[in-house]
Amino acid sequence: MAFSCARNFLLVFLSLLYLAEANIRHYKFNVVMKNMTKLCSTKPIVTINGKFPGPTLYAREDDNVIVNLTNNVSYNVTIHWHGVKQLRTGWSDGPAYITQCPVQPGGTFVYNFTLTGQRGTLLWHAHISWLRATVHGAIVILPKRGVPYPFPRPHTDKIIVFGEWWKSDVEDVIKQSTQSGLPPNLSDAHTINGLTGPITGCNNSHGYTIHVETGKSYLLRIINAAVNDELFFKIAQHNLTVVEVDASYTKPFNTETLFLGPGQTANAILTANHPTGNFLMTISPFMDTVVPVNNATATAFLRYKTTTTQSLTMSKIPPINATSIAQNFSDALRSLNSRDYPTNVPLKVDHSLFFTIGVGVNPCATCINGTKNIADINNVTFVMPTMALLQAHYFNKSKGVFTDDFPGRPLTPFDYTGGNKSIPLSNLKTKNGTQVYRLEFNATVQIVIQGTSVIAPESHPTHLHGSNFFVVGKGLGNFDPFMDPKKFNLVDPVERNTVSVPTAGWTAIRFIADNPGVWFFHCHLEVHTSWGLKMAFLVEDGKGSNEKLPPPPSDLPKC
Repeated sequence: MAFSCARNFLLVFLSLLYLAEANIRHYKFNVVMKNMTKLCSTKPIVTINGKFPGPTLYAREDDNVIVNLTNNVSYNVTIHWHGVKQLRTGWSDGPAYITQCPVQPGGTFVYNFTLTGQRGTLLWHAHISWLRATVHGAIVILPKRGVPYPFPRPHTDKIIVFGEWWKSDVEDVIKQSTQSGLPPNLSDAHTINGLTGPITGCNNSHGYTIHVETGKSYLLRIINAAVNDELFFKIAQHNLTVVEVDASYTKPFNTETLFLGPGQTANAILTANHPTGNFLMTISPFMDTVVPVNNATATAFLRYKTTTTQSLTMSKIPPINATSIAQNFSDALRSLNSRDYPTNVPLKVDHSLFFTIGVGVNPCATCINGTKNIADINNVTFVMPTMALLQAHYFNKSKGVFTDDFPGRPLTPFDYTGGNKSIPLSNLKTKNGTQVYRLEFNATVQIVIQGTSVIAPESHPTHLHGSNFFVVGKGLGNFDPFMDPKKFNLVDPVERNTVSVPTAGWTAIRFIADNPGVWFFHCHLEVHTSWGLKMAFLVEDGKGSNEKLPPPPSDLPKC
């Protein structure tokens, strides 16, 4: 009898242990300084667990992820789980002063969220100042057990993370820019999995290598964790089949060049169809306007296991201003829209918004030229609060913290892409404010994001927290509210969390506001975020108990 009870207890314990392992993923994130050497120079950087890039989070769809963060550095820190929808877990979303106060030196915080209905590749990164330059890593969400991929299962997968590297301390870079009013210094290199590739004169500069076997296929999980640069990715003499972007399945399509803005991810199948050889992998920048950019190419290597020679097959990188390559890649993306993965694009719109985005100039008495570069949405430069917006909203303490009167369209319309001669001088200067746009629960939203030519036109990778959206249309020039909606794709538009608005063009997105909380919306070029190209949506509670924002966790950091 005793043996039977003990055996039953053991079986129950093992079953519970299995369920815990299958459904709850525990991670420890220790924020620590680490000396790193690149480009023949060494500097201390902020890292998670001493790694650059940081550790990969592995989980399955619908798993609960718990991350215990301890801040052992002198900087305030937060972590954002980029692309995780955070359904009713907005307290764990991570942007500093939006959903939480930062974790101060010596402090701790437990991030707790569930990957509801999500599978694929995402990323995590710091979301305060410019710390994400070195504080970032991959999130790999596998399908539920027993659920196959909607494409042939690859032999294995490989994670590829793009980054940027400054010889200087990145916090000094943005601090000097803020004090001077001038643009920040460009990065000195790009990286692939933390490595620049060989650099002439630097013996310690190495490149990342993927080892493959002929005839096998590999799922490349590709992440652009760069701070300010949109990037092209190529492998010499190999095409890639894109099957997912931003953790949403797509109709497969073949391409020789991938295009990713900061914060975007893509899964692509590589077929090792050569008998032997070493092949060059490259990431290189895209910039089709007059804005300066770091033009350095990072290199890595694809090596077949049977290769005995050191000879290398080279790759021709796209021109830096290859607009057609970038747009062709974006145009080819379509949602899978299958029975198992339908495309539920909203057909009715409750809030039709028109957001102009760009840069401008504001007076600054202490700056070098008496002015400073700023950025804005609808001519509003967002001012960061000193109390987290989500806390102010939840505890009804919005007075003095934020107002809910963010304009749904520009107050002064003009020829947005007609060049500086067509722009009123008043539009070079912006209004400062901490304003949100209020949405009722379950409202359907359409935003036409219109790039402008104020100062200079530029491509803007734009990210929405707390929800995916469907990219229903895009074009160059000014959006035509009468003709352009007739061309919207409402059948199988790609589903994303970050989209690049083309230079001097527009992009239309739709989403459902079914996640109560406060959700950041901003350009994912960190320089533009720093300058104020950001705002937030306040999504009200619904009527049901599962449609309301729960109370904050007891360990939520204080400002």
